[in-house]
Amino acid sequence: MKTSPNDKPTPARIFDAATLRRALRRIAHEIIERNSQLDALVLAGIPARGVELALRIAREIEAIEKVHVTTGVIDVAMHRDDTHLRGAVPLVRASQLPLPLEGHTIIIVDDVLFTGRTCRAALDAISSFGRPARIQLAVLIDRGHRELPIRPDYVGKNLPTARSENVRVRLEETDHEPDAVWLEKSEAAG
Repeated sequence: MKTSPNDKPTPARIFDAATLRRALRRIAHEIIERNSQLDALVLAGIPARGVELALRIAREIEAIEKVHVTTGVIDVAMHRDDTHLRGAVPLVRASQLPLPLEGHTIIIVDDVLFTGRTCRAALDAISSFGRPARIQLAVLIDRGHRELPIRPDYVGKNLPTARSENVRVRLEETDHEPDAVWLEKSEAAG
């Protein structure tokens, strides 16, 4: 990371829009290779950016294979194990999954995998809807520092980070900024 004249670290751009698009296309190809029944797939995004990433991956699969891919939303707000540590009340969104889940492969989609706790909350949320045939995990960025034994099946980029760094994903649809991924020093790290 570079330092600007006022000694604030300048964020490092990891992905631009074209690189992000290529990463999602690669994830789509990997999903196709590992799942023979594409009509039984559900790409379930974790709000907010995971939902948009799931939609984009579904469009890539549909363009490649000419088959409709179901998408959904899996809200984790009420399944997190750290709600008591957060100052604000969690924003709860409606989960939207096709029912019954039996016979489906659910692919949880999120922007950044860090400790694994959000993914664990997603697993709990899915289990409250039923028992899918399989659950897989797709993430745009895996930054390490796992606190739970969770490993993604599909990764756009492995990005080793320090705990004092933050990964910021920006998507045009959710952030009204050009698509990009940035690595920056945490405000708390000073």
